[in-house]
Order: sequence, then C-alpha cells, then structure tokens
Amino acid sequence: MPNNLRRLLASNARRGSFRAEGNALYLYDVIVASEADAEWFGGVSAEAIVKALRGLSGPVSLRINSPGGDVFAARAIQAAMESYDGEIVAHVDGVAASAASLIAAAADRCVMSAGAFMMIHKAWTISLGNADDMLAAAELLEKIDGSLAATYAEKTSKDAGRYAQLMAAETWFTAAEAVEEGLADAIADKAPKAQAWDLSAYQRAPEPEPQPTPAAEPAAEADEEHARRQRLHAARIRSQAA
Repeated sequence: MPNNLRRLLASNARRGSFRAEGNALYLYDVIVASEADAEWFGGVSAEAIVKALRGLSGPVSLRINSPGGDVFAARAIQAAMESYDGEIVAHVDGVAASAASLIAAAADRCVMSAGAFMMIHKAWTISLGNADDMLAAAELLEKIDGSLAATYAEKTSKDAGRYAQLMAAETWFTAAEAVEEGLADAIADKAPKAQAWDLSAYQRAPEPEPQPTPAAEPAAEADEEHARRQRLHAARIRSQAA
C-alpha cells in the first residue's frame, strides 16, 4: 500500500488546481497536508482550502473532482466546513475518492453529476522503522478506519460496521448508488467538464471512458491524394522550366 500512496501522488502531480470563483470553491486536485507538500508534490493543502472558506459568507458551492489524498488534511477541511456559518453544498463533478469522499460527506448537501463516482476505502500510510513501529502504524490505521466508518455512518444513519466492510472492499459508488446509499442527496442534470485522473493506484477503479479517435483515411483515397499532389508538383516544375 505505501507504494500505492506514492503512486497516487506522483501520477497526479500538478494535474489539477484549486480556485475560488465568487462563492464557488473548485477542489479539482489531490489533497495534501501542507503548503510544503503542495510545493513538492503538487496538490492543494488543507490550509489553502480553509483560508479560502474563511474569506466567504453566505451559501457556498464546493465543487469536487479529486482522487483523494491526506486523510488528516480532509479532517481539517471537514472541521472548517462544520464551523462555517452558512450552507455548504458539495457538487461531485467527477470523482470524490478516498479523502475527498469525507469532504463530500461533511457538506450540508451532496449533489453528484450523473457520471460521477464516490469511493471509500481503508486508509493507507507510509511507514519506516522496526517491528514495533510497524505495529504502531497498523494500530493507527485501524483507528483511522474506525473514524472513517463512523463518519459515513453518521451521514447515512446506517451501521458503521457496514462501512467497515465497504471500505475493505474499496467500494466505488455511481451517482445513483451514492444517493441510494445516502452518501449523496441528489443527482445533478449538468456539471462542468472535469479533469480526468490517474486512478491506477486503486484496485477497483472504474475503467476510463475510451476517447474518440479520428477515423483513419481510407488507403485508396490516401494514395489517390498523394498521386494528385505529385502531379501538381510535377506540373509546377514543368511550368517553371518553360
């Protein structure tokens, strides 16, 4: 799993962005812990999102398209959202995976575009040290997983044990499935075109939609066009020689 975490960060480095447009915040990036991490790995820090949110008043649209990232950064963003004096509606425009699903769940309402996905899974980490260090890391991960399951259960009013199982299976919800589950509240008719992410670090990510390619020019037509150009070129040479 540590390799997967590094892979998620590296394969999506500097592919996204975070911006504020009026009372709309666009979280279209990997979520990282600090400004130093954002400078090194790319991505958007909790500090940047919290600062932007604190500069607003009134209803906020939080538009999400994120492959995930640092769970503690997501918790910091969640805390800022919960203390915000106004309604926050999360719009999942593309994907709210991993830590980004926590942020979507923290909103007063969550609206997903028809083709969007939400994913929940067990926490990852990177750890170095001896056997005692590894056991301590495993213990911490188990506590994080328990807190994640409790957050999803609070959103849906279902049992946390259910989400422990769904997280272990790395579950991807379509928009309709997320609404049925209670993780989202509605499906939007339209959404902005969202940046595609490299989700290969995950085990069960949906296959990317194939991109249309221009139709190949028929061989006979290509040969005829080449011959026509050669004839025109030869005619110009004869004209210049005369």
